[in-house]
Amino acid sequence: MEKRVFTDNKLVIASHNEGKITEIKDLLLPLNIEILSVYDFHIEEPEENGKTFEENALIKSTFVSQKTGLPSMSDDSGICFYDLGGDPGIYSARWAGLNKDFDLAMSKINDAIKKKKDPSYECHFICSLSISWPDGYDVTVSGQIEGKFCWPPVGDKGFGYDPIFKPLGYDITFGQMDPLVKHKISHRSIAFNKLINLCFPSLKC
Repeated sequence: MEKRVFTDNKLVIASHNEGKITEIKDLLLPLNIEILSVYDFHIEEPEENGKTFEENALIKSTFVSQKTGLPSMSDDSGICFYDLGGDPGIYSARWAGLNKDFDLAMSKINDAIKKKKDPSYECHFICSLSISWPDGYDVTVSGQIEGKFCWPPVGDKGFGYDPIFKPLGYDITFGQMDPLVKHKISHRSIAFNKLINLCFPSLKC
């Protein structure tokens, strides 16, 4: 993938998820640029009709960049269960309904897995990050982390499905994990490290 070094002094996070906005801001903190969000512009959510995380991430970053005239970074992420054929996948947020009730969504997953014979409980989080510029240029990358389903949900840190996801090699869920530790190993950080190599070489250690 062709590199494009980020030289702008502003970046808009194209997300309406407060948890994602916080995590992305934390990752971007060393940039020393002004980080804005869609809430600063009162921008509605675009229709996410892509068939992959990458396509949906690009839809959001392109939409917000064109609306604001500024470069925009978007995140499309979700949890995928092998026992459920990859569901909820790109529909992870939709499983939570219009009220974004992730307790309900996690219960749906538990109910679905209980119906399976000899479930493996294996799952993974995927995150696709996309940056779009007003001139039409864009960069999209993805990161993935494997884990196990945990029931009942444990932990009040993080957001979304974090309380039911226990990353491989750890005895605690993302919901129990210190945010600084999660930032180092998560699917979002894996994707972000790829983005650093392409667009933010000044952040490389």
